[in-house]
Amino acid sequence: MDHNPDRIAVWPGYFDAKVSRRSGRRVPRDSSVLKPDLEGLFIASRALGLKKIKREEKISHPNRPHGKEGRMWVSKKGAGESIGASTKEEILQLIGGQWRQMQKDQRSDEKDAQVRGPKVGDKRARSQRKGSNKAKAAQARAQRGQKRRRH
Repeated sequence: MDHNPDRIAVWPGYFDAKVSRRSGRRVPRDSSVLKPDLEGLFIASRALGLKKIKREEKISHPNRPHGKEGRMWVSKKGAGESIGASTKEEILQLIGGQWRQMQKDQRSDEKDAQVRGPKVGDKRARSQRKGSNKAKAAQARAQRGQKRRRH
């Protein structure tokens, strides 16, 4: 690709919470995410308000040639106009903050869905809602006059 001083390369590895700063993370821990990928990076950038973005998939970072994480090109001028960030560090921190917030919201939505319980048509959950089968079996034996064997 031709050199363009207006473009910034943004790699998903810059936002990995499990990687140290020395190993390649470019944002603080409070702006980092778990399991970063190109799609999540793109969605977070769009949600932040960045307009001039280009994705390149299956490209590896020069320091991480084993992983084809992909990269995203962001226009510096476009970022300055849309979100008011002028440096790469500001852009990365804003994207990371947005991405982390989106992950937290997604996790809380999943927890809310678990708290509500299973759906009405779920057969496994229905059997759990009906109660203990042991109590019913004991009642049926009592009606027939049988005793339970103990081993």
